[in-house]
Amino acid sequence: MPGTAAYPRVRTTPPGWEPSKAQRYVTVASPQDPFVTERGEVIDSVHLAYETWGCLNAARDNAVLVFHALTGDAHAASHPDLPGDRAGWWEPLIGSGCPIDTDHYFVICANALGSCYGSTGPRSLARDGRRYNLRFPQLTVRDLVAAQLRLLDHLGIARVACAIGGSVGGMQALEMAVIAPERVERAVVVAASGRFHAQGIAYNELQRRAIMLDPCWAGGEYADDCNPRGGVALARMVGMITFQSDESMTMRFGRSTDARYHAWPEFHGRYDVEGYLHYQGDKLAQRFDANSYLYLSRVMDSHDIGRDRGGVLAAAALVRARTLLIGIRSDILFPPSHVSATADAIAACGGAARYWELNSPHGHDAFLKEFERLDAILRDGVGVPPGAAICAPPVASTAAAAF
Repeated sequence: MPGTAAYPRVRTTPPGWEPSKAQRYVTVASPQDPFVTERGEVIDSVHLAYETWGCLNAARDNAVLVFHALTGDAHAASHPDLPGDRAGWWEPLIGSGCPIDTDHYFVICANALGSCYGSTGPRSLARDGRRYNLRFPQLTVRDLVAAQLRLLDHLGIARVACAIGGSVGGMQALEMAVIAPERVERAVVVAASGRFHAQGIAYNELQRRAIMLDPCWAGGEYADDCNPRGGVALARMVGMITFQSDESMTMRFGRSTDARYHAWPEFHGRYDVEGYLHYQGDKLAQRFDANSYLYLSRVMDSHDIGRDRGGVLAAAALVRARTLLIGIRSDILFPPSHVSATADAIAACGGAARYWELNSPHGHDAFLKEFERLDAILRDGVGVPPGAAICAPPVASTAAAAF
């Protein structure tokens, strides 16, 4: 598909992450056609990194847009035609014969605006040649969706067969069904609801403060070789607690003191669950940018489909897509009662919405683990068009060769 494989001249991605060879880059905003955020701030140049699977058919109506979660990237699945391509974060769900079937669908996944995996974000260069850092405009879920709509425009896709995502990705899938109802046939919203809640905002604030209190953060102006990894690691440790449940942690760790990770100093011994948190913190600190973490966690906080629209019910009335909302029984970050209430709101307004609950002990992270149990419901939610896709001629690319 159109786009360029050229990588940016100045690295804006963390050293612990490398893109798939399938990742493409496209310019969706320029000084002649700038991106204006929901708050009215202008970004005069926006690039999105994205990957695709399958073929866009002649009618250009078989596209599935996949949205990633907070620290995800565009690499939702591997590409069979690229030997050695690493597995993606939704590997069992995207591909030939999978719930998101690339024999039938043209699948798109783009790195979110504000992230650090190839798309424009706070570590990108501004027009003055310096990194934006905290000069980057504040973003909302609606801004992230607006950027992806520009990507669809670039690809010549007027309407998607399905918008789907989990967590922050689910927020975007739902918001797209509200902000552009004429462009979404189906929506599958996994582990997300119509608005983020106070306790979730509180969790996110703890994570942001962990980063901002790291001396290396330096007011967001940290050097590439001296970044706040400790703060990012601590933020991730808090985040991992919200992604789990008491059931899953008890099953996996119990009260074992036989810790498997020892990189952090201990205090009077070390429980295995502590070592797990240390490991996950260090792992993310190697691959994710601190300022992007701040911006995207605040994006989560902004999520409320009813904001400035007359409330959740008024916003729900805008949804025309056949919508499936999936809650997780043990999820403390997006409680299932909130997810089911969103489905009820859409249905109460006459929309075709239904709720299904995954009976899993694995908390919020179940949407990245329980692939076998999600298989049938996702096939039903996404739907399968008749016949295999026959590729349409590509749209002429307007992407810059490098940026």
